Amino acid sequence: MAIELNHTIVSSRDPQASAAFLAEILGCAAPVLFGPFHGVKLDNGVTLDFLQSDGHITRQHYAFLVSEDEFEVIFGRIRERTLPYWADPGHQQPGRINHRDGGRGVYWNDPDGHYLEILTRPYGSGGSGGSGE
Repeated sequence: MAIELNHTIVSSRDPQASAAFLAEILGCAAPVLFGPFHGVKLDNGVTLDFLQSDGHITRQHYAFLVSEDEFEVIFGRIRERTLPYWADPGHQQPGRINHRDGGRGVYWNDPDGHYLEILTRPYGSGGSGGSGE
């Protein structure tokens, strides 16, 4: 049996709202309630399970590999909502996308401050390595 990531827990102050936010931006099915979790299932079978947290939330990074067409649609949703976005994880290049490895990538934050990213080519896969647009 191959080892695959099945799910991960995402801490959230409002798991229902945060799961809905991610599902809407990515164009996934509506979150499914399972016990205390609001799960967002991705196309590769991995589920992000949002769980209520009343304490400090450590920001995490979640990157989603998408096609060029999906990038356009998702990036359009980010712009429609006038969400701040960056070409880099350190938020040093606001309002830009990157072109690492000949693809495109962009970062934005969810309501709890988690770092979200869409990219069209895995980093290290080749291509030209431009940093921003």
